[in-house]
Parts: sequence; C-alpha cells; structure tokens
Amino acid sequence: MSTIDKLNDLQYRKSVIEEGGGAAKVKKQHESGKLTARERINLLMDEGSFVEIDAFVKHRGTEFNMPQTEAPGEGVVTGYGTVDDRLVFVYAQDFTVLGGSLGEMHAKKICKVMDMALEMGAPIIGINDSGGARIQEGIDALSGFGEIFYRNTISSGVIPQISVIMGPCAGGAVYSPAITDFIFMVNKTSQMFITGPSVIKAVTGEEVTFEELGGASTHNIKSGVAHFEAANDEECMQQVKTLLSYLPSNNLSDAPVYDCTDDLNRVADRLIEIIPDNPNKAYDIKDVIGEVVDNGEFFEVQASFARNIVVGFARMNGSSVGIIASQPKVLAGSLDVDSSDKAARFIRFCDSFNIPIITFVDVPGFLPGVSQEHTGIIRHGAKLLYAYSEATVPKITVITRKAYGGAYIAMSSKHLGADMVLAWPTAEIAVMGPEGAANIIFRKEIAKADDPITTRSEKIAEYKSKFANPYTAAARGYIDDVIEPDATRPRIISALEMLASKRENRPAKKHGNIPV
Repeated sequence: MSTIDKLNDLQYRKSVIEEGGGAAKVKKQHESGKLTARERINLLMDEGSFVEIDAFVKHRGTEFNMPQTEAPGEGVVTGYGTVDDRLVFVYAQDFTVLGGSLGEMHAKKICKVMDMALEMGAPIIGINDSGGARIQEGIDALSGFGEIFYRNTISSGVIPQISVIMGPCAGGAVYSPAITDFIFMVNKTSQMFITGPSVIKAVTGEEVTFEELGGASTHNIKSGVAHFEAANDEECMQQVKTLLSYLPSNNLSDAPVYDCTDDLNRVADRLIEIIPDNPNKAYDIKDVIGEVVDNGEFFEVQASFARNIVVGFARMNGSSVGIIASQPKVLAGSLDVDSSDKAARFIRFCDSFNIPIITFVDVPGFLPGVSQEHTGIIRHGAKLLYAYSEATVPKITVITRKAYGGAYIAMSSKHLGADMVLAWPTAEIAVMGPEGAANIIFRKEIAKADDPITTRSEKIAEYKSKFANPYTAAARGYIDDVIEPDATRPRIISALEMLASKRENRPAKKHGNIPV
C-alpha cells in the first residue's frame, strides 16, 4: 500500500469514527432536542482548538455478539482544547454509539483524560449522555465506573470538575457527577436517577415519569443534586463557559483577573434605602449584592434550591469572589437543613480554589420545627459551622440587619475566623429577637404590670436600645467597624486588597471529620 493509500485509509477511518452511530442515529438525536457529542464539544471549545485523543480505541467484548458489534470511538469522545484561551480537558459520551453505554475501554478513555487533566492542572468537563453500564461487558463495566469514581475523588479540590448532564444518567453512573464540583442539566432532555420508573413501580408500586423522577427541574428545585438548569444544549454550554471564567485552573493558581470597568470607590446610594424600617419586612438580598459587585454581575449557583440562602460568584475589582447571603424573602432568611448543606459545600469549594468569601448576613436563627429537628438540623447546621471554620481564604462578613443566636455565629462571625466583619447601622446582633428576649428577661415584670401590653412594649424597646444594634458587639471587638451602607463596595475591596497576602497555618492532620 502506497503512502497515498495509507493517508486515504487514515482519512476514511477517521470519517467513520466522526460519524458516530451513523446518519440515522444522529438524526434521531437531533429530533429528540439533543446535539451530538462532537457538536457539544465544538460549542464549548474555542474554535479549532479541540484535539481528540484515543479516537481509534475499540472494545474488547467477547460475549453477547460483541465481537461483531462496531462501536466507533467506543461511544465516547475525549481530548483537550481551550475555553477562552485556557486549557481544559473534556469527555463527551456519544449516545448514537450503543446508547453511550460505558464499557471497559470506554471507561479507560475517560480515565486517561482525567489523569491528564490532573497532571496538567486543568479543569475536566464530563458531558454525560449514556444508557448506563454496558451490560454485555458485565463486571468490566462496573470496574470502569469504580476507576472513574476514584479519580473524581483524588482530583477533588485539586482541579475543578464539572459534570454536564445532557441525556440519561442512571444507576451507578450518577455517582461520578455527584462527586464533582458542579452539575449542569438541560430541561426536558436530561435525567439522573439511581433506579428508573419501571423498577420503582415494580418494587414500590409508585408510578412516576422520567422527568418527575430525575429531570432537571427536580434536581435543581427539590433534591439539590444539580446546580444549574438550561433550556437547551446551547444555553447549557454558555453557562459552563461563564462558570469557568470565575474559576482558577487548579488549586495552586488564582482565578483569572479581568479589567474592572466599575469604579472601585463607587458609592451605592440605593443601599441606604434597601433595608425596610419595619424589621419584620422582607427585602431581596440580591439587590444588595447587585449594588456591591462589579457591574452588578452575579452568577448564582443553585438558584432554585434552598432559596433562603443565596450563593454564587461575582467579581470585585476584577477578581473572583464567592458570595453567601441570607435571603430575607424566603423563610425570613432562616437557616435550615438544605440551606446549611448548600452554603457549606459552596464555602468548601471556594476555599479549595483560593476564592475569597464574602458573606451578607440577615438571619433570625435556625428554622424551628419538629421536621427540621428530625431531619438533622443539628448535624446539617454543624456543616456550615465547620466549613466556615475550616476555610483559610480571606473571609469578609457584612451584617445588614438581623444576626441572632447560633445563626449569628454560623454565618461567618469573628468567632469562626472571619477576617473582617462589617455591620450596617441597621444591624441587630443579639442572642435572640427583641420580642422573644423581652418575654423571657422581663417575664415577671410584664406579668405583674397593670398594663402588660404597654409594659411589654416598653421592655422590648429597652432591649432593642441595649442589644438590638451593632454597637455592643463593636464594643467587644466582634465587629471591626460599623459602616454606612453606601460605602460597602469600597470597604470590601479595601479589605480584599489588605487580605491578599493572608497566610494561615493549621495543625497538621490527614483531614478533618466533617459532620456529613
């Protein structure tokens, strides 16, 4: 065979692989509202930057007609390229080839690219669209899952790991995304579940649709498994790009710094008017965030789950920051099981990747109730305390209004190692709310009074004047400064600049034991 013939043979082999499962299967993929693996990669990567590896890998199955079964690319596309000129590694399961099922060599391709990402210190993005384990390969398929889970765990906290669910992800396959840092899902076309509707009906008698059981809305609103929901594949990939722009490539580097076009000393007059005079009236903490961060741009994470706390990324003076904020609009901003989990995990991600943490506090306490106690608010709330205490990145706290009891401590107080704690004049820092405190402290005086209602009102006012303000805490040094609300942006930026060289040493240990 001549050189020309060999080149033609190479091009032919590549063309067969690039066609995936063939025109009919590709058409079916498009008709179901989904792009192919290669189309998704091209959407994600800078144009012309993707370099494929292991395209010629083949399965080694010997049972159930596998020797006669062709699987171009082994049902997964792997490689590397750039996103906004930064190196990333990617794998995308190809549903047009054996339903994207995971077999021995399919898993080896994924493991290789994961190893490369770890060695090079670059993010890994996994695009999941698979029918699950390739049953024909039996234990070899299960082995492949285990190898992937192990690498997910070893890479955790070293490189950002992003999972993009763009089709089915069932059974053992769901645990790789669950270990990774962020999960994206597409509305109506992606699902995640351990056992499908048919198995559930057979075992429990419950009838449920794929979408109700494990669709994007279910996992973004109810379970908290997913972090982002997109309307289609194109929007999803744009969300992934936006997230990457806030993240460093690894735990030894810093997130990219962008030119700041927003005045560092901008005074936000609107902040003076945001807090209602009535302490029991709600407001939207996102309005506060928008007034403080660069250009009002805030990339919220898990926006639909545990909405009584808000987490996400923004920039201050062009640099990435992580934001955690009480949301008075939902449950009055109380902390519960889900919000504690949501915030704790986000804090630990930011700490892993050197992203400073800014906390806005307006919290009346941990949510009371039998349900909360029985679902473990003690254990889950402890995660939040642990995460803040463990974090060594710069931690800046702004108390806008209520900060009561154990929830005051939990929301990045000075006592948990916050570097800078600022309070607005509207802040109320106390063991509990004035009404409840007055009922306890002045119980006897109120009971004996000729006019209990008036006496109670007087005692509430007395308690407010003594404790429901930021000055008692400031007198003890628990608050570093009481500031005018409109100066919040320049004060935070000043604190971030001061804390840029922060170094904090902790006792040597293998790892702590977080109350999971």
